[in-house]
Amino acid sequence: MRLTSSSSMTLGSGSMIWFRKGIRIHDNPALEYATRGCSNLYPLFVIDPHYMKPDPNAFSPGSSRAGLNRISFLLESLGDLDVNLKKIGSRLLVLKGDPSEVLIRCLKQWNIGKLCFEYDTDPYYQALDIKVKDYALKAGIEVFSPVSHTLFNPTDIIQKNGGKPPLSYQSFVNLAGEPPSPLATKYSSLPPVGPLGSCDISEVPTIKDLGYEDDQLEFSPFKGGESEALRRLEECMKDKTWVANFEKPKGNPSAFLKPATTILSPYLKFGCLSSRYFYQCIQDVYKSLPKHTSPPVSLLGQLLWRDFFYTAAFGTPNFDSMKDNRICKQIPWKDDDKLLEAWRDAKTGFPWIDAIMVQLRQWGWMHHLARHSVACFLTRGDLFVHWEKGRDVFERLLIDSDWAINNGNWMWLSCSSFFYQYNRIYSPTTFGKKYDPDGDYIRHFLPVLKDMPKAYIYEPWTAPPSIQTKANCIIGKDYPMPGQCCHLVLE
Repeated sequence: MRLTSSSSMTLGSGSMIWFRKGIRIHDNPALEYATRGCSNLYPLFVIDPHYMKPDPNAFSPGSSRAGLNRISFLLESLGDLDVNLKKIGSRLLVLKGDPSEVLIRCLKQWNIGKLCFEYDTDPYYQALDIKVKDYALKAGIEVFSPVSHTLFNPTDIIQKNGGKPPLSYQSFVNLAGEPPSPLATKYSSLPPVGPLGSCDISEVPTIKDLGYEDDQLEFSPFKGGESEALRRLEECMKDKTWVANFEKPKGNPSAFLKPATTILSPYLKFGCLSSRYFYQCIQDVYKSLPKHTSPPVSLLGQLLWRDFFYTAAFGTPNFDSMKDNRICKQIPWKDDDKLLEAWRDAKTGFPWIDAIMVQLRQWGWMHHLARHSVACFLTRGDLFVHWEKGRDVFERLLIDSDWAINNGNWMWLSCSSFFYQYNRIYSPTTFGKKYDPDGDYIRHFLPVLKDMPKAYIYEPWTAPPSIQTKANCIIGKDYPMPGQCCHLVLE
């Protein structure tokens, strides 16, 4: 989206590239346009207290909006971007404060003729962008805000569908066609940063700089940044047979030493990896191996699912709530904080469920089938707690938490929208056992059960007292007994 003002004011010769998501140099249309014909380039990121400021009242370390794992991943991504910019003669300018106020202050002080930033469909950024665009256009500054976080422009898909988002995957795919190719631009150098005036510029902060203690940091094994994203992508694409045969929902949700998926979702969430470049890389593998899986289950299909949810979210008012959401079933969910807390804090007494929730807390990530298991358990499967409550926990703790996809998946898994086969339940006792009969995943994330015999690892309350004593784990004392309100679902 390119906007120009009719103002007769003289445009500055500098360009500002405002990073939010899209934390990368490859396939970055906003960056490419910002560099055209400018004497100075100002690469900017604003540390938003709304997202970053510590909240001592939250149930886990982090801000009011995000857990510490995701904040740490973002800081690593920014640090990597800064390093990569410095290699080509630039740097990342980091400021703190309300993004619209900071941006307007910088636009006033710097000689800016073009403001460039990636278009964002999230409601928070939609409201923010209106304020910034209004100021820039009144000041005679050209605004360029291209769609590059998704394969397609959601607005185009909605227009093709008569003004409403397609609500089935196949109808979305039929409308979408092929996405634009990624930009192939490589930079040997960038225009230098210009005079900074009195704006308070800093380096990328550390977790400690933001007010967090070192010992609050959790255990996520995933490092943020474009460099790591491209390394992981290259590693993944080397195994062409795996890429060609990828088939969701297959895969082992209990594999943790070598997870059975790409783990590229956090890099797509922050835009460290371009979805269009990822799509192109998969297509290149398919050309060499014509016999491959197809959407919706293929790896390519997963990128299309991502765009499907983005489009549905962008075109549906109140997508993130049950109330006033025209596509969401109105279900009388329980309002029970004790059940929610038991689920959130890994104290349900069902080891498969609790181990997944510990992995979520520690790593900020778990396999998609593990997510399905715990989401089903909280909502329609067992506890009948509102999907919005579970959505809030995922939104906080997942490093790949994504507004559109998180809300869409919770509506799907609670059978509130998109999917309505209500009786298809993920059993909390038998589903995990299909993949991990020995319970290694449970033993790793719930060490209190590490000595429980294989026969009882998924249902430790059935172990005789002598076995519990020998395993140093008395159920009801060392590990919870499943609550009386949790009826055991078997399938």
